[in-house]
Amino acid sequence: MPETVAAARSLIERDRGLVWHPYAALDGPAPYEVTGASGVRLHLRAEDGTHFEAVDGMSSWWSAIHGYRNPVLDEALRKQIERFSHVMFGGLTHEPAVRLAEQLVRLAPEPLAHVFFADSGSVSVEVALKLAVQYQASAGRPSRQRFLALRGGYHGDTVGAMSVCDPIDGMHSAFPNLVAPQLFLQRPPKATLVGGRLVTDELAVDAWVEAMDETILRHRAEIAGIIVEPILQGAGGMYVYAPRCLEALRRAASEHGILLIFDEIATGFSRTGKLFATEWAGIAPDVMCVGKALTGGYLTLAAMLCTAEVATMIGQSAPGVLLHGPTFMANPLACAVASASLELLDGWESRLSRIGTELSAALAPAASLSSVREVRVLGAVGVIELDEPVDVVAITRAALERGVWLRPFRNLVYTMPPYVCGPQDIKDIGEAITGAVAQVHG
Repeated sequence: MPETVAAARSLIERDRGLVWHPYAALDGPAPYEVTGASGVRLHLRAEDGTHFEAVDGMSSWWSAIHGYRNPVLDEALRKQIERFSHVMFGGLTHEPAVRLAEQLVRLAPEPLAHVFFADSGSVSVEVALKLAVQYQASAGRPSRQRFLALRGGYHGDTVGAMSVCDPIDGMHSAFPNLVAPQLFLQRPPKATLVGGRLVTDELAVDAWVEAMDETILRHRAEIAGIIVEPILQGAGGMYVYAPRCLEALRRAASEHGILLIFDEIATGFSRTGKLFATEWAGIAPDVMCVGKALTGGYLTLAAMLCTAEVATMIGQSAPGVLLHGPTFMANPLACAVASASLELLDGWESRLSRIGTELSAALAPAASLSSVREVRVLGAVGVIELDEPVDVVAITRAALERGVWLRPFRNLVYTMPPYVCGPQDIKDIGEAITGAVAQVHG
């Protein structure tokens, strides 16, 4: 297309029909153009040319926890660019990667001790699954090549990750012959935050644990690993479940020589009110995946951590190495900004406690709306669950009219705000969500 013709059309017009957006048709609703961003606000332009600002209630899909144009993160990138932006990680190493790995091991629950860097959260899950199969083969159990996961779970869009997502209610039921058939437990009993504790129906937990034990006993000869999102299932419905279920999974995995894999990609780095969600249960997995907030939303990067016992078994396997190696593994720019992001988490407890309290107050009025089934808050996660599927386009527009960017899905209108939001920002988010739901769904 000639440059003069392209310039005459708006960016949104040029985008439509050319670029796919996540889970959207090429000719779907027009996106909003981002013309800038600073602090917790996005500078946007609508299809009709209108310019406006909105508080980002989504932290750019849960990643931009320190906001936009953060001076500390910007400086970390500038300094690394002046040295080098990328080198292959095969046969080479560099200070940003080693420093970040040391930080992750220091922050992660013991006994996680080794780090594998990946391109994205989905890829870190792929690496974890491959590691579990290699581990079992090295341990003399090569028949163990399947995984046990939870209904309602979501672990990514790549092929291996898709196989351990909910097979019926998830987003990947269109690919039954592409993904490996896995084993699934019913979703654990729901938990509610009361006085800083997650409480649940203990009899329901007892029944769930019994069914879990029976399933594992029946299939133990084929299970390489158990993979779950600890405490909070994200894309599966922002569903909070009982910590005791994680304790039971830890016990069963240890009893049967199965690796326990926690997907902390969405829950890690304080989002649930704990540095890692596994801390709600007071246990540690054998393998843990992290991503999303790792770089503060600046660059794509994820990591898989495992115990020394797991790493030793991989070293003793026939290949002797973990069979994965991304081109951009441990990208120096991503590692440098991730390291700075983790340093900014100092003092997160007081910030997250304040945000959680403010979110609870800000969203409380929504409980009186006729369309609302439940309002729940865990850490810096606020959820309004409706009794019908949400009108995504209408809710998004109504929230933007109130100065807040949201991205609802299923029957949920929710927020995961940046940790640098002030009290007024949280109040604005709550009023926008409540007002939008009232306007669109009643």
